[in-house]
Amino acid sequence: MKPLRFILSRVASPLAAVAAGIYAVGTVVGGTAPQVEVGTCAAYSGLPGSGQRTAGMAFIPGGAFHMGSERHQPEERFTHVVRVDGFWIDRHEVTNAQFKQFVDATGYVTLAERGLDPKTHPGTPKDLLVPGSVVFIQPNDHKGGGRVTQWWQYVAGAQWRQPTGSGSSIVGKENHPVVHIAYEDALAYAQWRGHSLPTEAQWEFAARGGRDGEDDWSSAFDADGKPIANSWQGLFPVLNTNDDGYAGTAPVGCFKPNGYGLYDMVGNVWEWTGDWYRPGHSREAAVNPMGPHFDQMRVAAGQAPSRVIKGGSHLCAANYCSRYRPAARQPQEIDLGAAHLGFRTVLNEPAQRRSP
Repeated sequence: MKPLRFILSRVASPLAAVAAGIYAVGTVVGGTAPQVEVGTCAAYSGLPGSGQRTAGMAFIPGGAFHMGSERHQPEERFTHVVRVDGFWIDRHEVTNAQFKQFVDATGYVTLAERGLDPKTHPGTPKDLLVPGSVVFIQPNDHKGGGRVTQWWQYVAGAQWRQPTGSGSSIVGKENHPVVHIAYEDALAYAQWRGHSLPTEAQWEFAARGGRDGEDDWSSAFDADGKPIANSWQGLFPVLNTNDDGYAGTAPVGCFKPNGYGLYDMVGNVWEWTGDWYRPGHSREAAVNPMGPHFDQMRVAAGQAPSRVIKGGSHLCAANYCSRYRPAARQPQEIDLGAAHLGFRTVLNEPAQRRSP
């Protein structure tokens, strides 16, 4: 699978893009903070109501499960038994409001706002070095510059505060997931909170909601075909019927949570994990796996290494991507964000909370 940055500079037709596979791009234990509830997502501020380290998080008891899938994409094989220790995880994706708190407190500037350093990215086209990020432009949206030949575009000025480019805004979207976040940005936020990014095993275990086995149960539609997650309904990329009520990102918590009380573990935005990406899984059983070591990675000259992203997004459709399942996985270059890519954090501590 070629990296998204490579495809952005070379893709010539939607069929070529499809062939290239560009879509890289419960109960809270002891919690007292107000939580997102189904039907109230639009009124949610985007901020948990407590300053504690576990505010807005759920504790996931440890256990064993069958990680991966034998029935879907090749990169999800092989199914193998994995055991994870208990951990805390954000009940919803990190919101614009939460990320703004971080930026206001630290002065942090994201990679999309800074732009890439040409010295560390030799050979990168000049138009991909300017500050900006990757934006989805629907091909039939001519007013938005949509071209039927390319629906991903690198837009100068696109970043978390301006998700579709210069002049756009997140005002009124404080409770939406923050996007245009590169791996280093997600990691910086997590460390500021005293957290970390989930391993792929932690993320998948949490996304299964206490169930094991194959993971079709948590796809984006129920048995009657009704949307139960924010995905694309219709023929991607030209027709979205918006049966779920959202053409882009949705406020966090608008859809029913899984068995652990976690929202949007499938759909809405892809989410970073801390694991380096390589196709497929080992067949061997594992305890608290953390993915391959960097020295096991094979990275072509001029390409950035990739981490695993999980969960699919509002742009995943039945006819394309369809990776809104816990076992689904994709690579994402660490130095490139996108309009459908966000994250959530974990805290590797026991259920007995320590003082904040």
